[in-house]
Amino acid sequence: MTSSREFQLAGFLFAIGSAASFALSGIFASALITAGWSPGAAATARIGLAALVLLVPTLLMLRGSWPRVRGAWGSVVLFGVLAVVVPQLCFFIAIQFIPPSLALLIEFLGPVLLVFYLWARTRVAPSWLTLLGAALALLGLLAISGLALGGGLHPLGILFGLFAAVGLASYFVLAARVDHGIAPLPFTGLGLAVAAVILVIASATGLLPFVATSAPTLIGGVEVPSWAAVAGMVLVSTVLAYLLGVVAARRLGATLASFTAYSESLFGIVWTILLLSILPTGMQWLGAALIIAGVVTVKLGELRASRIRSRQARRITEEDPLVLP
Repeated sequence: MTSSREFQLAGFLFAIGSAASFALSGIFASALITAGWSPGAAATARIGLAALVLLVPTLLMLRGSWPRVRGAWGSVVLFGVLAVVVPQLCFFIAIQFIPPSLALLIEFLGPVLLVFYLWARTRVAPSWLTLLGAALALLGLLAISGLALGGGLHPLGILFGLFAAVGLASYFVLAARVDHGIAPLPFTGLGLAVAAVILVIASATGLLPFVATSAPTLIGGVEVPSWAAVAGMVLVSTVLAYLLGVVAARRLGATLASFTAYSESLFGIVWTILLLSILPTGMQWLGAALIIAGVVTVKLGELRASRIRSRQARRITEEDPLVLP
C-alpha cells in the first residue's frame, strides 16, 4: 500500500512539473517576440529543435515497429497538424496582443469546446454539471476579455487564443487514441517531427513569416542571450514538459493526469507575475477564477458520468451474467 501511494505521489509530482514547464513557454516566446522574433520563427525553433532532441529516443523505441507506424500515419499527421502546429502557432500569435497568462487561460477552454463537439457528434447531451462548468468557463472568458466593461483585451489575441483552444481540444482527442499501438513518447516524437517539417516548409517558402534575431532577450528583468531563451523554450517547455507528462500519465492514468495538467493555467499566471511583472486586473482575476472553476467542473462532470456508466454496466452484468460489460 505504501509503495502504491509513493508511486501515485511521484506521478502527481511529475504531472505538476510538466504543467509548470509547459507554462513557461509563453514567457520564453514572449521574450523572443519582444526581441524581434516573429511568432512563426519562435514556433518553428521550438518544435523543430524539440523534434531533433526526441529523434534518437523515438527511433530507438520504434525499432521493429515501423509497419505499425505506417498503419498509424493518419493519426500521426493529424496529431502533428492539429495538436502541435495549430495550438503552438496560434498561442505565439496571441501573446503578441495579450499577456501569456491570459492567452493560456483562453487556450485551456479547449476541454469546454470538446464537450460541445462531442455533444454535436453523438447527439447525447452532457450532464448538468458539465454544462455548468462550460457556462462558468465562458463567463470567465467574457470577464478576462473585458467585453463586459466595454473595453479590454485586443480581439486578435482573444481570437487566436480560441484557435489555440481548438488545437488543445484536438490534442486531447488524438492523444487518447490507443488503437494504433504506438507508445506515448515515440508518438509524440513522430508528431513533433511532422509539425517541424510543416513549419520549416512554411517558413522556407515565405508562407509563414520567419524573422529571428540575435538581439538579447529580457526575462524577469535580466538580459539573456536569445539562444538561452530558445534553449529554455525547447529543453524545459517542450522536451522536459512532454517527457514528464508521459511519465505522469503512465503512473496516474490519462484521466487523473489530464485533470492535474489544468494547473498549467495557474502556473501561467504565477510565471507572468514573477518574470514579467504583469499583474492581471481585478476583473481578469475573476475571469481566471471562473475559467479554472469551469474547466474543473467540466472534468468533474465527465468523471461523474464515467462512474454512472460503470455502475450501469455492472448492473447489467449482474442481472444477466451472459452479457459482457
